[in-house]
Amino acid sequence: MSEQARQNGIAGRFRGFLPVVVDVETAGFNPKTDALLEIAAVIIRMDEQGKLHPDATHSTHVQPFPGANLEQSALDFIGVDPYHPLRAARLECDALGHIFKPIRNAVKETGCSRAILVGHNAFFDLGFINAAVERTGIKRNPFHSFSSFDTATLAGLAYGQTVLARAMRAANIEWDEEQAHSAVYDAQRTAELFCVIVNSWDEYCGRPVST
Repeated sequence: MSEQARQNGIAGRFRGFLPVVVDVETAGFNPKTDALLEIAAVIIRMDEQGKLHPDATHSTHVQPFPGANLEQSALDFIGVDPYHPLRAARLECDALGHIFKPIRNAVKETGCSRAILVGHNAFFDLGFINAAVERTGIKRNPFHSFSSFDTATLAGLAYGQTVLARAMRAANIEWDEEQAHSAVYDAQRTAELFCVIVNSWDEYCGRPVST
């Protein structure tokens, strides 16, 4: 990829970072002690007109790591039985590998240097990803370890709404409460929200000039 093509593409828009929307479902709020149960990641692409669009979704169920805490209230909220025989859950190491491989490929294809996690209250998702990476000893984490894009903040700026469902309605994006709280559904809708906000900014304010 030429340097001009790189600067004109998504790498130039976000200073070498590739946005990847991530949603995790967990058995609690503490990434060090509570089980990671689902991961979904949506890679963001840029078309020839410079518009962002959600691209491929990659997802997996995750087996609780040995000794993981499972808060029953959290399991009831997301409607997950961690040990259901039909979950086809992967071990944490395998689950991360399944998610990380296509992200690393996309980073390379787009001329980016790293992926950057996009999430609704992104610190939560990034915290669980980082904790799982630490537990499993994976060396090639494609995500920046502490930087992220938070759609709760962006939606608060753009629409005055920080709750995901309300932000979706404000952005005229379809939202189904019955499908919410699954990692795939929430990640896909959050990806739409991120793209709408960034595209609207670029349309009305102009795309930032890379330096």
